[in-house]
Amino acid sequence: MFSRKQMEDCCDPTHLFAMTKMNSPMGKSMWYDGEFLYSFTIDNSTYSLFPQATPFQLPLKKCAVVGNGGILKKSGCGRQIDEANFVMRCNLPPLSSEYTRDVGSKSHLVTANPSIIRQRFQNLLWSRKTFVDSMKIYNHSYIYMPAFSMKTGTEPSLRVYYTLSDVGANQTVLFANPNFLRSIGKFWKSRGIHAKRLSTGLFLVSAALGLCEEVAIYGFWPFSVNLHEQPISHHYYDNVLPSSGFHAMPEEFLQLWYLHKIGALRMQLDPCDTPSLQPTS
Repeated sequence: MFSRKQMEDCCDPTHLFAMTKMNSPMGKSMWYDGEFLYSFTIDNSTYSLFPQATPFQLPLKKCAVVGNGGILKKSGCGRQIDEANFVMRCNLPPLSSEYTRDVGSKSHLVTANPSIIRQRFQNLLWSRKTFVDSMKIYNHSYIYMPAFSMKTGTEPSLRVYYTLSDVGANQTVLFANPNFLRSIGKFWKSRGIHAKRLSTGLFLVSAALGLCEEVAIYGFWPFSVNLHEQPISHHYYDNVLPSSGFHAMPEEFLQLWYLHKIGALRMQLDPCDTPSLQPTS
């Protein structure tokens, strides 16, 4: 049986979710969680980028974790998502007005994998305006980055931090604590998930279970048809399929479904509104 206490005991999200001055002091040696044999030492320049402690008012009350699954398309779930006190989203998703009715517009924390910074923003080595402009949609969100998972991800993540802070943007970068990511990985491995790496979504849901009193999840559905066997796109915004073999989405989904069944979280799979309703402006 799963309990939130297990999540707290194994992984301590309250204290370890992000790198802070308290959990990552100067001179501490840490291991990258996504590669073997690479460690790094926290020096003055990285230490100064960390907040003093986890910068949320904990526990967070009602959290919505929003995946990017095509099941959100025409779901009308935007209003319900935006009613949460704290909204977490994955991988810098599009939030333009055409999607608001289905996915909402509020964000408090958005993850950004270094690979997205490379693919969409040329690693911020050239013009940074496009990047800064495309972050505005996330308002005052924390941008949560696994800067110390893979060695190649560290520089782009630091560049995101400096780019946003140099222009006085409303978004603040938080670095994922590699010890936290590693312990979450072990937690799910012991429960039968055998992927090379967990998806960002499962990391976020795991964190939410430790940080929030109530968790509702949306857009987690790794199948190509919906509950009524109608075909759906892979993401709510496109149909680009992931490279195979990296994540184990159906295995992850079964674990999330189990958490829904035992009442540890609520998984929204049906539309929230009937499509005939007029969107509220």
